[in-house]
Amino acid sequence: MVNNAQKMKMQNHRQRTAQLMQRAGYAAVAAALILIAAKLSAWAYTGSVSVLTTLVDSLLDAGASLLNLLAIRHALTPADNEHRFGHGKAEGLAALAQAAFIFGSAIFLMLQAGERFSNQHIVENSSVGIGVMIFSILTTFVLTRYQHYVVKETGSVAIQADALHYVGDMIVNGVVILALVLGFYFDLPWIDPVFALAISLYILTYAWGVLKKALDMLMDRELDDGERARIENLILAHEEVLGVHDIRTRISGPDLFIQFHMELDGAISLAQSYDIAEEVDREICQIYPHAEIIVLQEPYGIEVQKTILKKKKSAEPGDETANAG
Repeated sequence: MVNNAQKMKMQNHRQRTAQLMQRAGYAAVAAALILIAAKLSAWAYTGSVSVLTTLVDSLLDAGASLLNLLAIRHALTPADNEHRFGHGKAEGLAALAQAAFIFGSAIFLMLQAGERFSNQHIVENSSVGIGVMIFSILTTFVLTRYQHYVVKETGSVAIQADALHYVGDMIVNGVVILALVLGFYFDLPWIDPVFALAISLYILTYAWGVLKKALDMLMDRELDDGERARIENLILAHEEVLGVHDIRTRISGPDLFIQFHMELDGAISLAQSYDIAEEVDREICQIYPHAEIIVLQEPYGIEVQKTILKKKKSAEPGDETANAG
């Protein structure tokens, strides 16, 4: 439905999207590895279970970001003969694995916090832990700024989810600083496992969000009503389009698939209907540049005629519906 110039524009956009998404993936993995080394040292010096929770969270970040990177690379692989709709659902499968791993890790941390309640431990070298947490916040802030830029340029759901997770990490690191200060300087040894338990519950909440996003993608969930209404308005804005129905949408990795039935004047030629469909396709792609669009042109009013025929057939003598009872 698109001309060569439009195809070239879409190809260039896809290449830039792929580069930005992959760079964001590499940046997330690198940042997670740096934070793992820093937090491992902090935990060795302090023995704080709150610091341990952030260390495990960074381990999760590294695993999640690595899976995300691999999934993005696979999802960006062009469609082939065996996968005509592309490989975008690789992101959903990776997110599903991430959710299972995160659930297990959160439960492990909750058990560690419970054990520390019965066997309280005085946190040592709190200044080291606080310094590492401040470093972690600054590193994560730089990463999330870049991720938000990539999301703005590409619309990537995977990078957006990763960025939201790292924003949550900054909050967690701030909570750990508070726990270290209260536990050491105010002699409250029980505050460390309390904060660790709270962080574990936060990780569980995050895991549920990841699981829901993965299932939505794998189950071909529709776009929200606002986006569907926007697409419908884009189609009907064309003066020669008389009606539209059966709009279907789904997201698969970086790709958005949109299909619909477009009603046109039945007296126009096939060539004219093709030109109209191509123009509508181009206008939608200006708003959704990563969309794959499937359009079926129909004569105006044919859907109403189909409905009338169905009602007539259902009311005919001998029909099971008419003779029910």
